[in-house]
Amino acid sequence: MSRIVADFYYSKDHEWVQVVEDGRVRVGISDFAQEQLGEIVFVELPESDSAVEADESVGSIESVKAVSDLYSPVSGTVLQVNESLEDLPEIVNESPFDEGWLMEVQLKDPGQLEALLNADQYRKLIEGEEG
Repeated sequence: MSRIVADFYYSKDHEWVQVVEDGRVRVGISDFAQEQLGEIVFVELPESDSAVEADESVGSIESVKAVSDLYSPVSGTVLQVNESLEDLPEIVNESPFDEGWLMEVQLKDPGQLEALLNADQYRKLIEGEEG
């Protein structure tokens, strides 16, 4: 059973969003997503200070199985990316909610979080995909 953090938001593309402070969020991929991908060998992230749009590709995650697009669950400006993933992409497998975060974003509109799934809604989504 995949781990789901109760107070995070989730996208249907399996990214999570954690509110770090008002208007600023941290983004990563869910435990379910990293399990589906398998061993992650490369992560391509957007540049700091670049604009990202919700539901648009901002990079990719490569595993031994496949290459998958990484979608931003929110719109805004990238404040920073997790540079440790350049040398240690497997951190996403080992710690998807903590050390394996991908980027921090300054939200264009904090109200957009309401369009994302809460933990219970996300649990139902992945149960449907697992079954």
